[in-house]
Amino acid sequence: MPTSQEIYQQISHLMPLEKLRLAEMLLADLDAPNPEIDAVWRDEAQKRWQGYKDGKLKTVSYEAVMQKYK
Repeated sequence: MPTSQEIYQQISHLMPLEKLRLAEMLLADLDAPNPEIDAVWRDEAQKRWQGYKDGKLKTVSYEAVMQKYK
């Protein structure tokens, strides 16, 4: 199996549009759904929502967050 450096050397001579198409394909491949990760995030979101509804989580206003980054 070729290394990433070897692959890069092979594609470095492609036209810019072909490089863009290849980059889009690689990004799409990386963005494929992962049911295991999705389940972990779903559980975490449910815990956080329940904590918020139960008043166990401290909230911060949008204005306070934006002020922090000005």
